[in-house]
Amino acid sequence: MLEKIKPDLAPTRTQLVAVSKTKPTSAIQDLYDRGQRIFGENRVQEMVEKWEALPRDIEWHLIGHLQRNKVKYIAPFVSLIHSIDSLRLLKEVDKQAQRQERVIDVLLQFHISEETTKFGLELDEARALLDSEDYRAMAHIRVVGVMGMATFTDRKEQVRAEFRNLRQIFEELQQSYFDSTPHFFEISMGMSGDYLLAVEEGSTLVRIGSLLFGAR
Repeated sequence: MLEKIKPDLAPTRTQLVAVSKTKPTSAIQDLYDRGQRIFGENRVQEMVEKWEALPRDIEWHLIGHLQRNKVKYIAPFVSLIHSIDSLRLLKEVDKQAQRQERVIDVLLQFHISEETTKFGLELDEARALLDSEDYRAMAHIRVVGVMGMATFTDRKEQVRAEFRNLRQIFEELQQSYFDSTPHFFEISMGMSGDYLLAVEEGSTLVRIGSLLFGAR
């Protein structure tokens, strides 16, 4: 499927995040050997074990809900954290990045679906975070965009509307807070069942697992 998905993304600047959670290192190595370099994990311990076992030029993205006490384990190597959903978590990432003498790129996760079980900020919460003195004092994180998960439904127009909402949130934040910062350009949305819709609505990162690796 990698050879089918890549052409779908080629006309755009959308990048593929291969969601490798629960998959063995051999399956990741196979995709790596075929040219894939960005892999997404949602469990910290699993990600650390795979980072230690696999080639060092892999970009590891943490895409799942992140607990503050786990940040220190991924701070040495993580390329992008998709799931920042509170100021407290962002402060911890900044602290651990400082200890590693690096800057960690992050996305603000927004709640765009009907499902109450999904995590994420509301727009007013994000504005409060970005307006805070705590945020302005952070020197070891870089907010590079937004992330959201659509409702798990077959209703395409609902999914499209949710993706469009995330794109509008991105544009509002870009205009209000990141107008002169070219690094704020990522919109992480779209998974195996809806990535083509997400690309149409402006996604720059699609998170695809089952299409690449098979169902868990």
